[in-house]
Amino acid sequence: MQRMFWIVGLGLAGFLSTTLSAPAQDMRHHVVIPQFRVIGPPTGGVNMIKVEVEATIRTGVSTTQMDIYLHNSSGIRQEAQLIAPVPEGSAVRGFAYQIPGGEPKAELLPKDEARRIYMSLVSRVRDPGLAEFIGYNLIQSNVFPVEANSDQKVTLTYENILPQEGARVDFVLPRSESLSSRVPWNITVHLKSDVPISTVYSPSHAIETDRRGQGELKVVLDKEKAMEPGPFRLSYLVQREGVAATVMAYPDPKVGGGYFLLLAGLPVVEKKDEKPVPREITLVLDRSGSMAGEKIEQVKKAAFQIISGLDAGEAFNVLAYNDTVEMLSEKALMKDKENVEKAGKFLDDLSARSGTNIHDALVEALRQTPGPGRLPIVLFLTDGLPTVGETREGAIRDAVLKGNAHHKRIFAFGVGHDVNTPLLERISRETRAKATFVHPREDVEVKVGDVFRQLVGPVLTDARLETDGGRVRDLLPPQIPDLFEGDQVVLLGQYTEEKPVAFRLSGKFLGKDATYKFELNPSEATTRNSFVPRLWANRKVGYLMDEIRQSGADGRRAADDPKTKELVDEVIRLSKEYGILTEYTAFLIREEARVAEVGQPLPLRPGKLGQGPARESAGATLAVPDARGSMAESLARDRSGPAAVAAEEELQRQKASQHVTTWAVPMLMDMMAVGEAPAQVSERPASPVQYAADRTFHLRDGKWIDSRILDQPEKMKPKKTIEFASDEYMQLAGSWPEGAALLRLSGDILLGWTADGPHQPRNRSCAARSPVSPY
Repeated sequence: MQRMFWIVGLGLAGFLSTTLSAPAQDMRHHVVIPQFRVIGPPTGGVNMIKVEVEATIRTGVSTTQMDIYLHNSSGIRQEAQLIAPVPEGSAVRGFAYQIPGGEPKAELLPKDEARRIYMSLVSRVRDPGLAEFIGYNLIQSNVFPVEANSDQKVTLTYENILPQEGARVDFVLPRSESLSSRVPWNITVHLKSDVPISTVYSPSHAIETDRRGQGELKVVLDKEKAMEPGPFRLSYLVQREGVAATVMAYPDPKVGGGYFLLLAGLPVVEKKDEKPVPREITLVLDRSGSMAGEKIEQVKKAAFQIISGLDAGEAFNVLAYNDTVEMLSEKALMKDKENVEKAGKFLDDLSARSGTNIHDALVEALRQTPGPGRLPIVLFLTDGLPTVGETREGAIRDAVLKGNAHHKRIFAFGVGHDVNTPLLERISRETRAKATFVHPREDVEVKVGDVFRQLVGPVLTDARLETDGGRVRDLLPPQIPDLFEGDQVVLLGQYTEEKPVAFRLSGKFLGKDATYKFELNPSEATTRNSFVPRLWANRKVGYLMDEIRQSGADGRRAADDPKTKELVDEVIRLSKEYGILTEYTAFLIREEARVAEVGQPLPLRPGKLGQGPARESAGATLAVPDARGSMAESLARDRSGPAAVAAEEELQRQKASQHVTTWAVPMLMDMMAVGEAPAQVSERPASPVQYAADRTFHLRDGKWIDSRILDQPEKMKPKKTIEFASDEYMQLAGSWPEGAALLRLSGDILLGWTADGPHQPRNRSCAARSPVSPY
């Protein structure tokens, strides 16, 4: 019997539990729920192979076609019924399957009838995962056959008017958040608008976009993410004068107000009398002895291609360095035929020899005064550590950050693995640029060319965000990068008061001073935007870990610094609360869970940077405080080498993350358990950390515990019991649609609660126990 226990009152806890049961004995046919799974009689036989979705959004109205592919592996004809959750306001436009004669039909059920069917299925099947869709509208079809040992394709088409807020239009495709889903989804969305579309964004999944015109884009779910669960969310902004922007907010009284995401996009079409800001490119090329052979030839070709690809009115210079620095010109040259030929001869004469004087090369590149009205960009290439002149990482970093009087953007390229990755990352990030790492066997010319193609047409430069009214903090990224053609800004932060916040985004738009105003209204914040705080936390952990990493410059021991300890503690706190796991934090959280359950630490040791933890074959176990110190040492110790490059690239991805993920959690925890590399993990293991609705749950002693009360044992004693599938249970699922997803968790659940209900993000709690499967 599944029971749910509630504890009423501030800071208290309650308990809920669930298990996935075997198919119900009294079911005579299969029920196909495309966004969940196939439920059927004990004989089984019908499986869902894949789902293909093609949606067309035209001026705020979506038409969604869903093709569901079924396979009957049994030797007898099977019957099946379709029940498909759809967004509110949907209308059926088509339903078809492969059957001779007749005209299949599907009907859209009223919400009350849909809820009755869901609740009936929850009670009959004893599968709490179905409660995830209570609150959605429902499309139901007539019973149709799936012939023996054959496939059946079912096509459902529905329309709905999409919600709009200002320039933003939102599209949601309901899907289960269950990590156990193994059905691949191929999702394609066609956006068509009479007004040019500024930008498109998915907070839930990685996407690929293909612009077909000013008001037409094709959006495809990344094929590598075809089996990532959860609702597929997509938002796009139509063009406004200058920069188009929107704000999505999530309420959380713990931080005073809540969290926000500001999405901004650039105009698609420039006015005829306005042109992008001209660029001034300074190429700084490593010609030390280690560059000899293919690398130096690739670098020379890349440099010449960049110079040749500049537009009229743009300028360039070339600096080549080994133990000394040689310049093409004392000042930047305008691009013309004569100067391009001069640059070609300079590049042809370069040869690789001697040491690497990174300090002087950077100082010389930053010293030159750029021409008026140009955006100064430095493309800095190195394949090694500094060996000549000033070689200390901290001194080189300070010389760049303090000596960049002209605010040049430094796009650093680390060629190979023998480079100081934290140094290159820091000087790039602090100058509104990005570091790129070229791995062995990768073509330098191709990698540099790929980056340069992204630097076309600077549109908004020197951007800064200011506010009036309510206060904001912890903005990520802390500094807004320059925006080039096709770029977007995804800015996350906290607002600390329940009063409107007026944002002013200022900078140079096409070379002219401009300011754009947007507003965050806390009254419009909603828990449906639960992805916002988790996305903020994911980035915050990345920035904190980067700060730990930077503290290891010049051989300093990070673990000895009290500030580093504070950073590590905050990384662990956020990781536990939001389920943001990395290879450096996963083993610490699991370690603390083991200590909490059995009073003993896991026999683990931290691995090398970029390789995660590993098991000790013998010897003493690792205590939690030592493990935290070891995490800091692992992050800070290795500055170069393959693992250092891999770690830096992972931190870059985390600091720039734009969508939440669920696959990383079980993958990392499986790596923790068996020490496998990601490519070796073929099945998704049960994860001891799961994210549902706006909550993170940790598996402790067979119970799923809300992270908000994880370390407060005095608040975990349940006082009220609710039976699984009872009227009170169903009332909870129906009245809290955002939280229904957590009911899918298999096992007992200890849930945070408030006097106003579980949907309020405060630190109180409730609980429930698993059903006993009758089959």
